[in-house]
Amino acid sequence: MTDSESDAILADWVERLTAELGLDAVDVDVNGILGLAGTAAHAILRPAAPLTTFIVGYAAGLAVAERTSTPVEAFATAAASASALAHSLEAQRPDESA
Repeated sequence: MTDSESDAILADWVERLTAELGLDAVDVDVNGILGLAGTAAHAILRPAAPLTTFIVGYAAGLAVAERTSTPVEAFATAAASASALAHSLEAQRPDESA
């Protein structure tokens, strides 16, 4: 499968899922979410990927509900915090190649 085919499938899935959940007007940053998942998977542990994206989404949703951020700002802020934390924890781990 090519990257463009994968992108099309993901775009279709996001469109269908947001419609199903009544979130038609939500702008989903697919690349940002996948990038965050990749960071968590590599820096922490593979199962951290879905947990991290869920928790970041939850935090962003709360920020929007509290009217402290726009959805885009809320996701960017929460994702940046999660990514920085993951990288700092990764840096603290002992070198596994030794």
